[in-house]
Amino acid sequence: METSTEGASPEEGAVAGEAVAGVPAPATGESVPGGTVTEQNVPERSVPHVPAPVVARAPASLSPSRAGDFMQCPLLYRFRVIDKLPEKPSEAATRGTLVHAVLERLFDAPAADRTAPRAKSLIPAQWDRLRESKPEVMELFADDPEGERLARWLSEAERLVERWFTLEDPTRLEPAERELFVEARLDSGLTLRGIIDRVDVAPTGEVRIVDYKTGKAPRPEYAEGALFQMKFYALVVWRLKRVVPRRLQLVYLGSGDVLTYDPEIGDLERVERKLLALWDAISEATETGEWRPRPTKLCGWCDHQAVCPEFGGTPPAYPLPVRAPGSGAG
Repeated sequence: METSTEGASPEEGAVAGEAVAGVPAPATGESVPGGTVTEQNVPERSVPHVPAPVVARAPASLSPSRAGDFMQCPLLYRFRVIDKLPEKPSEAATRGTLVHAVLERLFDAPAADRTAPRAKSLIPAQWDRLRESKPEVMELFADDPEGERLARWLSEAERLVERWFTLEDPTRLEPAERELFVEARLDSGLTLRGIIDRVDVAPTGEVRIVDYKTGKAPRPEYAEGALFQMKFYALVVWRLKRVVPRRLQLVYLGSGDVLTYDPEIGDLERVERKLLALWDAISEATETGEWRPRPTKLCGWCDHQAVCPEFGGTPPAYPLPVRAPGSGAG
């Protein structure tokens, strides 16, 4: 699922429930490290959504996107999770959603038909579905009456889809799962959830978790941060099935790079400890109402500058009860 630089994911609104059941039969395609988990609920990006009244609730689960929000800026986390402030669609995030939908749907076709021309031919229908389910995306091209900018934007989506065929061969892949919703409750009580773009299964039963990114690969010194989301998913799968995925794979369509990592139990235990510490900090901020902004270069892209103290704004009234000073936790 698109995370970090390409906008908020749909993970936070996914349906709770038992997300992973049994192990699927080994795939008959490419003999590579693959994956195994079966969905109970898989929310699609393009399912129409009927807006409901916004009701503030204390956070009850953690996804990679929301964990990333809190690490980037606690106040941003509050705006998105508790206040649920609206955000404008972005061209990058919307293009990412479109490309993801195309790559997911391509696997509906027989292996021999999974070609670049067929994939590109899926773009118009998937764009129509996206507009129907999220009419707000048309705001992106409201000042484009001749459709020239939209045409360039769609052409870039085509280029990203074409580049994928230079990185992977879909005729040799039979994904066990696509857009898989996973959820696990840790012994601490923390619930982790997310949506995995693709899960592969090797004939030997090895697990591979794959995520598509429509941006460019990070520099080597930032690779660890990029892998955080994948280790998060690996932790969820391990806690659910007691199986450590053999490989984590990030496919960067923007730059044509593939980043892989083979996790070990020690890696996942460290990620779990980090998430527990993160959740303690989120719980403390939830109870006290103290959500501090953390200024970075990313502030320039934030939709919430008008209500951010760093830009002279005032956050909306905190909608949750706060713990009285000196009363202690709990």
